[in-house]
Amino acid sequence: MHKITLKASFAPLPIDRRIRNVCVYCGSSPGSDPIYLEAARALGEELAAAKIGLVYGGGGTGLMGALAHAVLDHGGFVTGVIPEFLTEREAMLDAAQDLLVVPDMHTRKRLMFEKADAFVALPGGIGTLEELVEQLTWVQLGRHTKPVVLADIGGFWRPLLALFAHMRERRFIEPAFEVRYLVAERIEEILPMLEAAAKRTAAAGREKESVDPRL
Repeated sequence: MHKITLKASFAPLPIDRRIRNVCVYCGSSPGSDPIYLEAARALGEELAAAKIGLVYGGGGTGLMGALAHAVLDHGGFVTGVIPEFLTEREAMLDAAQDLLVVPDMHTRKRLMFEKADAFVALPGGIGTLEELVEQLTWVQLGRHTKPVVLADIGGFWRPLLALFAHMRERRFIEPAFEVRYLVAERIEEILPMLEAAAKRTAAAGREKESVDPRL
C-alpha cells in the first residue's frame, strides 16, 4: 500500500463538534440529470466551508470527481482511498491531500469507515448501493452508531426507501432490528442532520465507533 500525505491547512475545530470527517459514497459517472453533479459540487462546498474533511473513493470522474474538486477548490481537505486496479479506470485524483492506494476493495472500505465520523450516500450505481447497504447493515446489527444520510436528490433514493418499506411490511425488517438512517432532500440539510444525530447518540451514551474485527 502506498500513502501520499500532504499538510492539512484546517483551523482548529470547535471542541464540541462530533463530525470532523464525512465519508461520501457516490457514482464514478455523472448520471443522466445535471442535478446530480450540482448536488455533488454543493456538498463539497458545504464540507469545505464547515471545515469538515471529505473521505471518499479517490476517483476523479463523475460525481466523485465533482465532489472532491469542489472541496479542494474551496480550501477543504480530501482523503481519497482507491484500490490499485481502479487508479486508471476511475482517474485517481492526485490532488487529494491524503491519498491512499490500497490492494483491494475490502481494505478500501475498511479505511474509509475508520477515517469517517458519518456517511452520506449521493446518487450512484451498484458500488454506491453496496457501500451504503453495508453501513446500514452494520448499524442495524449494532456494530457502530455513526450516522448515515441518504441524499435523496431529485428523488433518486425513493425506490430504495420503498423497498425498505416493503421489507418492513413483509416482516423482514423487524422493529427490534430497525434500519436506522436519515433522509435529506436538500444538500444544506445534510451536515446539520449528521451533527444533531451524533450529539443525540452521545447524549444517550450509545456511541460505538468501531466494527467487530470479524466483519
